[in-house]
Amino acid sequence: MTFEERFGGIEHVIAARDEERRKEREEDRQLWRDTQRQINETNAAIAAFTLKTDDAIARTNAAIDRTNAAIRDETERAKAAEDELRTRIASLVSAMGEFFSRIPTK
Repeated sequence: MTFEERFGGIEHVIAARDEERRKEREEDRQLWRDTQRQINETNAAIAAFTLKTDDAIARTNAAIDRTNAAIRDETERAKAAEDELRTRIASLVSAMGEFFSRIPTK
């Protein structure tokens, strides 16, 4: 094999190696672009999820506040009804005592 043939073979190997490196660089760039796109999509999905979650939390907290207010109102109403009932029972017992005290005993 002559020097020119060997040199041509080396040039061929170097050219093939350079072409392979170029392809690898392009693949790496494409992979980087895909990764960046996926990161951006993930960040957008997280942001959207955060907004939905914050909204759901706000609605849940408002519902809890309404429920607590309704419980407080019902508790106050029940206490007022109990106080009224106690007063009525006390009046009835007092009236019965007066009634029975007027009945003549034998």
